[in-house]
Amino acid sequence: MLVLRANGGRTRPYKARVSLAKNESSDWGYFIRKGSSTVRARDHDEAELISLTASVPFDDRVNQRALVGDLSRDLIRSYLLEVQSDLASHVDSLSEVSIGRHMRIVDGPAEEPLPINVGLLFFNSEPWRFFPVTQIDVVWFPDGAGGDNFTEKIFRGPIHQMTREALEYMRRNYLNETIIKHPDRAEATRVENFPYIAIEEAVINAIYHRSYEEREPVEVRIGVDELIVLSYPGPDRSVQLDQLRAGRANPRRYRNRRIGEFLKELELTEGRCTGIAKIIDAMHRNGSPPAEFEFDADHSYFMVRLPIHPKARPPLLPPSASEVTPHVTPQVAPHVSDETGTQIDRLLLVMEDEMRGTEIQAALRLKDRMHFRAAYLMPALATGLLEMTLPDSPTSRMQKYRLTEKGRRRRKKMAQ
Repeated sequence: MLVLRANGGRTRPYKARVSLAKNESSDWGYFIRKGSSTVRARDHDEAELISLTASVPFDDRVNQRALVGDLSRDLIRSYLLEVQSDLASHVDSLSEVSIGRHMRIVDGPAEEPLPINVGLLFFNSEPWRFFPVTQIDVVWFPDGAGGDNFTEKIFRGPIHQMTREALEYMRRNYLNETIIKHPDRAEATRVENFPYIAIEEAVINAIYHRSYEEREPVEVRIGVDELIVLSYPGPDRSVQLDQLRAGRANPRRYRNRRIGEFLKELELTEGRCTGIAKIIDAMHRNGSPPAEFEFDADHSYFMVRLPIHPKARPPLLPPSASEVTPHVTPQVAPHVSDETGTQIDRLLLVMEDEMRGTEIQAALRLKDRMHFRAAYLMPALATGLLEMTLPDSPTSRMQKYRLTEKGRRRRKKMAQ
């Protein structure tokens, strides 16, 4: 028996010669299976064939240059535990193919299953081997964008991990808070040089909507007066710039819907076109100048510009361009408002020995991860009431938190 096998590629469907006879014309056509027969596709069959194949987005296509074994069982287990999936308890008992098919990150026939692109982006430790320049470049320009002096740090890895690491690096090294006192009232105003929520939304939006077929990184350019997030290409053609600037952009389709599904499970995005509106709102609540959005007529790039708050201190050069500051050190003397103090107290009361961030969030019955970090976890760390169990590896998946001696005294005082 002679078996000929032809795998489908990214540019399918393919045409074949209608006849191999020597005297026949060189007519080409599409062929499909109907029942047990192979017939030429005509009229609506041909239109449907082209429509179906063209509608498969890049992140949901199988990758014929990879193997199912390229999907990391450890990364899959970590993800399933974080999203509290029932499948987590079966990771060690199921085959890699079975796990992959359950998660819809493996497809293809039983005799040759293949990983799907989205699976390699999330569950391979080196996704840039399959998708070159899958990375986030954070570039600091102490003398402005036109200066010759700059430092650069590149983040790579599974896209959700590299996103978190890049955001944490920026939060620790380039963001600060300024206290503005007022002569006519006791309560001071606290402003951030760049609102963390706005940066988070801009970076995650870039990771979500960039093209992984283009060899361009997501670039974050930080200067003394602005922070820019740049990605390629621009938004969907249905998005109009005036609607985007008003926070009312509603694209008719998403470039990477499967990536969005995983980011939503990790609570890194809501997946409902809310990112731009959140950036606008965060800048407004911080008292910052409005965020600026830009793309060209060809939609070849997308830029988010966040101007610095006019009364805030500019970013500071980190101690080393290759190191993340190991400890949480508040940039100003800690000042806690009544509302924030109440939230910290709630966190202290639910703490039990050493707990993961997701466990603390669940104990507080909070659904919004960003709100939990901004309103509860970060203030507790900044005021020295909470500490990391792994301070030298702040983004480690094994990271836990515990009360400091100061935190234990405060909780004991609340209980009296």
